[in-house]
Amino acid sequence: MLPSWQEMVPVLIILIIIFGARKLPEIGAGLGKGIKEFKKSMKEADEEEKKPIETEAKEETKKED
Repeated sequence: MLPSWQEMVPVLIILIIIFGARKLPEIGAGLGKGIKEFKKSMKEADEEEKKPIETEAKEETKKED
């Protein structure tokens, strides 16, 4: 469940006080890149898990022929 805008406003105010308005875009960009890399690595890991399964299925079909 996502927080409402009423919950986000105090959090944003605190972040602006702590980091300053100039640093927030940099922090957001870094966080976005980190999330993107994490998703990419998770996708690659899932693909690597599927490869042995696909290879085994191909080998079994070759044996049946």
